[in-house]
Amino acid sequence: MIKSMTGYGKAECELSHKKITIEVRSLNSKVLDVNTRIPGIYRDKELEIRRELSEKLVRGKVDFSIFSESLGVESNSTINSEMVKSYFNQLSEISKELQIPVSEVTLQIIMQLPEVVKTTREEPDENDWNTINGSIREALEAMDNFRIQEGVSLHTDIILNINTIIALLEQIAPYELERSAKVKERILDGLKELSSPEGVDHNRLEQEMIFYLEKLDINEEKVRLGNHCVYFLETLELNEPTGKKLGFIAQEIGREINTLGSKANHTEMQKLVIGMKDALERIKEQLLNAL
Repeated sequence: MIKSMTGYGKAECELSHKKITIEVRSLNSKVLDVNTRIPGIYRDKELEIRRELSEKLVRGKVDFSIFSESLGVESNSTINSEMVKSYFNQLSEISKELQIPVSEVTLQIIMQLPEVVKTTREEPDENDWNTINGSIREALEAMDNFRIQEGVSLHTDIILNINTIIALLEQIAPYELERSAKVKERILDGLKELSSPEGVDHNRLEQEMIFYLEKLDINEEKVRLGNHCVYFLETLELNEPTGKKLGFIAQEIGREINTLGSKANHTEMQKLVIGMKDALERIKEQLLNAL
C-alpha cells in the first residue's frame, strides 16, 4: 500500500527532573532532507538519530525536534556569590568616590558581569537516553501511521484516475474503423478532383493508402498503454516505497498517450486523449507526495 510523505508524529516522556517532547514533521521531497533541533546535551546522539530517521522515513523533508522542559528547581547554572560580593564592594567604593548612591540597579549590573553565573555542562545519562530513544521510536511510529492514513486517500484517488485512463482507452476502438473509412474517403475524393483520374496507377495508390493508414495505426500504442496501466496498478500494491517507480511508469504512460494524440486524426479520439492526459496529470500531482 502506498504511503504519503506528509506526516506528523509526537511522543513525550518524563525523566527525574525534566519532561522531554519529541516532534517529527515531514513534507514531500525527492530525497531525505533532515533538519534537527536537539538540546546541546544530546548533540552527540545526532548521527544515531539521523540514521534511525533515514531507516524509518526513507524520503521527505523532515523536521525533527527534541524539547526539554525542567520539572524542578535543579539547574546547571549557579550564582558565584563570592564574585557577586567582590563586584559589589568594588562598585560601592567607586560609588562613594563619585558620590553616587548604591541602589538595586547596582545588583542588576553585577549580575551581567563576567563569571557571576556559572554554567556547568550537563552530561547525558545513558538510562535517560534509552528512555528518550524509546520515545523517538514512538514518535516515528506515530508518523508512519499518519503517512499510512494519508496514503489511503492517495491510493483511492490514483486508482480512480488510472481506471479512468483504462476506460477511455477502451472507448477508442469504435472510432478506429470510422477514422479509417474517412481517411479512404478523403483520399478518393481528392483523386476525383484530379483532371485525369483514369491515369492513376491503382496498385501504387493502394500501396500508398496502406502506408498512410499504417502510419495512423495505433494498435501498438494501445497495447503498450494498457500494459503500462496494468503494471502501474501492480506496482501500486507492493508493500514497499514505490513513489519514484510509479513516477517513471507514469512518464511511460504519458508518452503512449501523446503518441495516440498525434496519430488520432479524429475529433472524438482527440477528446478521449485529452481526458487521459487530464487523468494522468492528477496522478502525477498525487505521486509528488507519494513515498
